[in-house]
Amino acid sequence: MSKTDTMPRLTTAQRLRGLIGPYLEAEHLELDDLQLMGGGGARVLRVVVDGQGGVTLERLAETSRRLSRLLDADADLQGPYRLEVTSPGLERRLRTARHFEKSVDREVVLKVRTGDRVHTFRGRLASADQQGCEVSVDGDPQWFAYSEVLSARTVFRWQAAPKPGKGKAT
Repeated sequence: MSKTDTMPRLTTAQRLRGLIGPYLEAEHLELDDLQLMGGGGARVLRVVVDGQGGVTLERLAETSRRLSRLLDADADLQGPYRLEVTSPGLERRLRTARHFEKSVDREVVLKVRTGDRVHTFRGRLASADQQGCEVSVDGDPQWFAYSEVLSARTVFRWQAAPKPGKGKAT
């Protein structure tokens, strides 16, 4: 048996991370998430990128064009697929410890399994590390291991801008 027979095979998504991650790093972008979904002619490769201070639509479009050329040479992606290059957005799913760490001090909603029950918590993400996160729910800090978190996302609150000329009367 050869050495390659004993090595675990990488999934296509893992291999794509290894291909796309270094390219984005060289472009001063971060590979925030990668999902390969669907099958046959309905495959979608969603690449979520982030950068210092966010990314513009123009930067996303250019990154999409460049990634498309890079991926066209990739043997595992022969056949039809749709490439989506996007930013994390104002409200984003939190799937990795890094996502939680980047979202500290933001409002979040978590669905958590405790025993045989599922609870929803909404509060401010106070801290996060590799094992779990602390959320301040109505001022009460609560710790959640990532293994208990079924889903999590940040919350963006739209606030109306004050109308011009509607200041306090003196």
